[in-house]
Amino acid sequence: MKIYFIGAGAGDPELLTIKGQKIIKKADVVIYAGSLVNKSILKYAKKTAKFYDSAGMDLDEIFSVYKKFGKKAKIVARVHTGDPSLYGAIQEQIWWCEKQGIDYEIIPGVSSFCAACASMGQELTLPGISQTVIITRISGKTKVPLREDLKNLAKIKATLIIFLSAAHIERVVRKLLYGYNRKTPVAVVSRASWPDEKVIKGTLTDIADKVKEARITRQSLIIVGDVLKRKNFQLSKLYDKNFTTMYRKAK
Repeated sequence: MKIYFIGAGAGDPELLTIKGQKIIKKADVVIYAGSLVNKSILKYAKKTAKFYDSAGMDLDEIFSVYKKFGKKAKIVARVHTGDPSLYGAIQEQIWWCEKQGIDYEIIPGVSSFCAACASMGQELTLPGISQTVIITRISGKTKVPLREDLKNLAKIKATLIIFLSAAHIERVVRKLLYGYNRKTPVAVVSRASWPDEKVIKGTLTDIADKVKEARITRQSLIIVGDVLKRKNFQLSKLYDKNFTTMYRKAK
């Protein structure tokens, strides 16, 4: 038996990697996060595959499926949304596999923040503006360590990607104002890469009202930082004709 933890991408089924698709085609068992994963990718699975929607399962129930097929040398595709390394709850599953002596492999996927930036035509690391991207969330049922509170991260004034927090947009804004000024641009992207994707743009002054008006509460992320202004940044040295690299000399 081998368990493949597959990142299914942000939502657009064409963002599923070729490697992920190949494993789904071969899998005898497919466990997928039905509340988030685009179900159209399940069409790649063979007709004899067994399907389990993990949205209604707890961890022990997922492990029971692994155990059920463990003695039959089956291929199990454990399909997560986005990239499973970000808020994917895979570490406890990996720990279980290692404890049970079960082989596993992680296949990365396209995270929603990558899809959101692609949709907006946005680079997150503009020279002279920001060379640091912080991925975080606001504290909720899953507590965030105090040192990582948004109040503290805001003081760095880097580019912030905030997951799982749109429902608390007013609290997010209050915390961000400990570091950013009110004119700092913000984008809230709902269901990135899905047909019903929404992009709400504003500043820390008005973004909370705009998000509430659009009734965005879940499957969304918040992008904060001056890179969103898309101006007054330095051009990359990578293609600067006056800059020598290991592949070319400056002119």
